[in-house]
Amino acid sequence: MTGLASAFRVLATAAAALLAVTATAPVAQARPEPKAPEEFVALRSVDPTIIQEMRYPTAHNFMGVPVDGYRQPLCILTRPTALALHRAQTRLLEQGYSLKVYDCYRPQRAVDHFVRWAKDLDDETMKGEFYPRVDKTRLFADGYIAEKSGHSRGSTVDLTLVRLPATPTGPHLPGRQQAPCYAPQAERFPDNSVDMGTGYDCFDTLSHTDDPRIQGTQRANRQFLKKTLTDAGFVNLAEEWWHYTFKPELFPDTFFDFPVARRSVAGH
Repeated sequence: MTGLASAFRVLATAAAALLAVTATAPVAQARPEPKAPEEFVALRSVDPTIIQEMRYPTAHNFMGVPVDGYRQPLCILTRPTALALHRAQTRLLEQGYSLKVYDCYRPQRAVDHFVRWAKDLDDETMKGEFYPRVDKTRLFADGYIAEKSGHSRGSTVDLTLVRLPATPTGPHLPGRQQAPCYAPQAERFPDNSVDMGTGYDCFDTLSHTDDPRIQGTQRANRQFLKKTLTDAGFVNLAEEWWHYTFKPELFPDTFFDFPVARRSVAGH
């Protein structure tokens, strides 16, 4: 019994020592959120006249929920990209138009959210508006969703044109019957932009900038936007009339993941 009691005392002493060490160990700190490099700025600090209707912090997007990483409705871009948009905006204001941005820098965590959603074939909440003619199983193969996005490099922007004076964009009302993004302008979501033939983020070949089925005023509007931005140093993605990248990119090989938030560019 004496030996057994001694063994218990040893175990009790070891347990007490372990508890003491645990009690005095520093508490693990949460990893701080990454901040944007100094080369990134809020677009509003460069040009407050450009209209911002940031879709991904809201539920009015192809997923139907706010997207991971968008803390505030804020357009963040590399400084050269923002300055190039300012130059384009200056020309447009003289002609009675304004740029309107839908999305700018996009964190990698948002892209990851898109990928998770695309793999969930049961979630088709917004199919009626954004991809009525595309089977969700085809989103990766047809190039609508990818695991990396040029937006995460900070020099790509999704945008359109608004005729001045701008009228308010209609509200998104969840549960309301959805109109296809390629429907006539009077029938689809009441965006205050000029008629581009489809709405923003329309997963359809009609969104290709030079699709031959888009004619008349709609084609003229696309070409007006394209010429204005090309003259300012941007390159259009042929599959999306709204998608432009300023060249040369400041970070051509880096995909950032700081959140879309004012604190990410505070002091820049």
